Amino acid sequence: MTQPDEICYLSATALGQAYAAGELSPVKVAERHLARIEALEPALNAFQLVDREGALDAAREATGRWRQGAALGPLDGIPVTIKDNVDMKGWPTRNGSTTSPPTPAPEDAPVVARLREAGAVFLGKTTTPEFAWKGITDSRLKGFTRNPWALDRSPGGSSGGAAAALAAGIGTLAYGNDGGGSIRIPASFCGLFGLKPTFGRVPHHPVEGVFATVNSGGPLARHVADAALALQVMARPDRRDWYALPQPAEDWLAGLRPRLRGLRFAYAPNLGEVEPDQEIRACLEQGIARLREAGAVVEEVGPVIPPLQPVFQDFWMAGFAHLLRGVPQDRWDELDPGFRQVAERGLDVSAEQLLAGEVARARLHRRFAQLHERYDLLLAPSTPHAAPPVETVYHSASYDRWRDGVAYTLPFNLTGQPAASICCGVTGAGLPVGLQVAGPKYSERLILEACLAIEAVREDLPHPHVLEKLEATGC
Repeated sequence: MTQPDEICYLSATALGQAYAAGELSPVKVAERHLARIEALEPALNAFQLVDREGALDAAREATGRWRQGAALGPLDGIPVTIKDNVDMKGWPTRNGSTTSPPTPAPEDAPVVARLREAGAVFLGKTTTPEFAWKGITDSRLKGFTRNPWALDRSPGGSSGGAAAALAAGIGTLAYGNDGGGSIRIPASFCGLFGLKPTFGRVPHHPVEGVFATVNSGGPLARHVADAALALQVMARPDRRDWYALPQPAEDWLAGLRPRLRGLRFAYAPNLGEVEPDQEIRACLEQGIARLREAGAVVEEVGPVIPPLQPVFQDFWMAGFAHLLRGVPQDRWDELDPGFRQVAERGLDVSAEQLLAGEVARARLHRRFAQLHERYDLLLAPSTPHAAPPVETVYHSASYDRWRDGVAYTLPFNLTGQPAASICCGVTGAGLPVGLQVAGPKYSERLILEACLAIEAVREDLPHPHVLEKLEATGC
């Protein structure tokens, strides 16, 4: 029914239809994805580990269920990857650090358990920078992860391996987590859809420390509808996470439809008083023009919030200091020097300074709440720039965290609001550009429907043609 490369890019819905019709089997699909890993991973470096045998075993079980007409649901037999700061029973959780033990996790994290119950086929665990500390992906443990759109560029971070693999046609869905933009930044750099849900929507365990209330797990996908299918499963309850929201209704994401008319959008190209590159802004505004032509009401609103760094720098450093305290001091020399520098500065943050950050979070939320009294959704850049060079030094004079990294994404971690990044075009150099769509708390359904409409009206995007020479010889 389709060529091997096309199999790797089929949506979850298309795979389910092919499984039901007997045109494809989960085993066949898993084999194609594993072959693609073998061909492309040496160049991408997107996996911390690949579970070939586990994937094939799960695919064989899924194949049996589909043949018996007893599929567990729309994710049964669907290839998925998991970020390597999330526990998977039997595999180590390395957190991108040589200081982490290679001890296998004793149990699945909630999201892994829910996906496993739904019949997902886990291909492996994807790379992350050390302790997910930055918006690009490299580590002393694994080296540089590369962007399939251009191998000399970063896929972003901290869910960089997840995004690089998915953009390269490896996996149908990827699970990432986002404490400052770690789903949305790599989605933007890799031309994907990535959703950070409302804080607490997707249960997580273990969770502790300063960042416990800013981090949200969620899906990355090549199609908005696939992300919705994944979120439906990921949001199922787990008693281990006491931050988790009440279980949503079983049909809370049923019947999604593209929606623009009747919505009022605010557009903040310089959110937080940070200006995007001229080429990024031009691409975004072409996308905004298409939305207006399709019936959306979009009004430019200015920066909305003040700069984040003066208020939240202490809060940020204190969070990394907590992580540093968990590493034996005689191993600190092994750490990413950038992470260590920031974390050591955080050791001196006082309780009063930390509490001041919590007060500022409430103030920030009130600003957005006032905005959403007038507007249903907020549009902004996902990132100020396209994907930077792969060897970029994060939080340096040339690539500052507050100016170049999380300027547009972090606000919604601090407030707990849901926000997504969807590709709206490419630069002249052929690098993807992400449009961020944010809403008030609990508005995932509205964001998904708006993004379905954005996906429908945008111009066709060029395929990254991942590593064309390797594709021609290997996959």
